[in-house]
Amino acid sequence: MTSGIGCSSRISGYVDFHSLHTIHGRALSFATGVKLSRPSLKAIVPMGDGDSLAIGGNHFIHACRRNIDITAIVMNNKIYGMTGGQFSPLSGQGKKATTAPYATIDSDFDVVELAKSAGATFVARSTVFHANETKEILKKAINHKGFSVVEIMSQCPTYFGRKNKLGDAVQMMESFKTNTVKIGSKKLEKNPNLIQRGIFVENTDKPEYCEAYDQVIATAMKGKK
Repeated sequence: MTSGIGCSSRISGYVDFHSLHTIHGRALSFATGVKLSRPSLKAIVPMGDGDSLAIGGNHFIHACRRNIDITAIVMNNKIYGMTGGQFSPLSGQGKKATTAPYATIDSDFDVVELAKSAGATFVARSTVFHANETKEILKKAINHKGFSVVEIMSQCPTYFGRKNKLGDAVQMMESFKTNTVKIGSKKLEKNPNLIQRGIFVENTDKPEYCEAYDQVIATAMKGKK
């Protein structure tokens, strides 16, 4: 497990894995180095929304493009929760933060659409409320050969919730139950603004990066003979 900086990225200190705690926004680039040097390892990269799509945004889209066999977990609480409550690329318009006391004007990224368009071969979304669903999605993501992105919608009651009057931790958790549905739910006909959960992309046809790179090495070694 390779993580960057942030409240989400501290997860690497609470798991019984070989772990690498790195610098803000660069977890995917460190994980790419680990994976290329030890392709047999299962590589998991937990990140917050700022860590993955602000300073780490360029690494994110290129990891998707390369299709390297890494599982990226984006814990989306829509805020920089550890460093003072600044708004992030996933906060969305009209949200208040310490750096936007009169509300944000920036549009937010859609993690699923961004990952799909950048070329990730496994893309999914769930929430912290739907724990069993999230567990099954993570199993599939980790076992998928290629770059996997799992967005997990998470609550931050101390900064995002308090600033935007969304209630306490329990109320924010309940909002994930009422404001999300499984992909293709009939509830979308009545309310198209509901957020869809599930697996959006599961493509096994695209070559995996480490395997493709091994072929380059093999070709280079033949040329030396």
